[in-house]
Parts: sequence; C-alpha cells; structure tokens
Amino acid sequence: MHGDRVLFIDGEALVIDKPAGLPVDKPRDGSLSLENHLDSLKFGFQRWPTPVHRLDRDTSGCLLLSRNPKAQARFQQAFERGAVEKRYLAILAGVPAAREGVIDLALGKVSTRETGWRIVADPDGKAARTAWRLIAERDGRALVEFRPATGRTHQIRVHAATGLGLPVIGDPVYGAGERGGMMLHAAALTVPREGKEPIAAEAPLPERFGVWPELAPAPPAA
Repeated sequence: MHGDRVLFIDGEALVIDKPAGLPVDKPRDGSLSLENHLDSLKFGFQRWPTPVHRLDRDTSGCLLLSRNPKAQARFQQAFERGAVEKRYLAILAGVPAAREGVIDLALGKVSTRETGWRIVADPDGKAARTAWRLIAERDGRALVEFRPATGRTHQIRVHAATGLGLPVIGDPVYGAGERGGMMLHAAALTVPREGKEPIAAEAPLPERFGVWPELAPAPPAA
C-alpha cells in the first residue's frame, strides 16, 4: 500500500484511506485483504499494525490501525464508549423528503441457507442510531452525510435502505448493486486521546463519486 494512502501517523496510531474492494478481514477464499499490506505499513516498527475497527469490503475511507497492544485497547474502548466521531458520505438512490434527521432503528442479523446473512431492522436487536444531513441532489440522487452514534455491522447501509427507504447506490445486498462500486465512503474520523492531541483524519472523496461542488471548501473571506 502506497504512502499516499496514509492519512495520519504517530507512535501509536495509523489511519489509512482504505480502497473500496479491499476487505479488512481475510476472505475464506484466500484472496487479497488488508493483511497482505500490513508489512508495508510498519514504518520502522517491528510489529504489524492492527485494525481497531472494520469497514465493509466495498466501503472506502478512514480506517484506524493501532501500532501497539496498549494503544489498541485504548482505541477499542473509545469506540465502545461512543467517543469516536465518524463521518460518512453516501450517494443514495433517490432524494430524502426531509433535509436532515436521526434514524433510530435497532438492527439484528438473519441468515438463510439460500441467501446467506444480512442485517435487518429488528425491535429486539442492538440499538443503532445515525444522524444524517442532505448535502446535495442531482439527477434524482442525493449526496448525504451520515454520522453514526453506534457502530453496528452494515448500520449506514441498512439505515439508508430501511430508515430512509433509499439504499446506497451500488449496494449489492440492500440495494440494486449498480455498476461502478458502492457509493459509501468513510470521509473523516476523530479519536480523542487523554493527554494527547486527538487522532484526526480526512479521506478525499474517491473518483467513483464524481464531482460534487457542494463539498468544495468555502473561499477565504476577503
């Protein structure tokens, strides 16, 4: 993995811009995963860095790795406490009726022999909460910012498809699986640290999203 994929690095943390299509966990078929790149991410350390959380295979963007076991434990605790700020961008297959809101929809896992497993809305499942905001709309599609307060598997994908009724473009499980890849990107990550500056990283919008002028930074005041 090239150095231009590194968004943040210090003695205990590393944030990379994970490309879409690269699984964090090693697939059963033995195909390439993040593990195949860990040796190139040691940057002078003896040990490989360790992923602290997960991004779906087809989701790109900010992925935090720890560079030692003590840091790994602290970062995992920060995720469990809900202290980590995560910001995602997605293109949805339609435009929401409102401009912003909060999706509060518990999630559970179901599995069948025919179709495998998937996540569904389940009142008896794990609590899941996501704030969202419409950024722009074009050609009947919407660019939406999601800020999950919890970190459930497939949370944003299911909250978009079921909570808003508008799946993520390209989602092969909860949407139509359009060509061009899944339009979900982990755009920013902030992890607070006691006695230290927070870990803060932003991943640029991938080419597959196209150009959205609404995301351009405002010009400096005269």
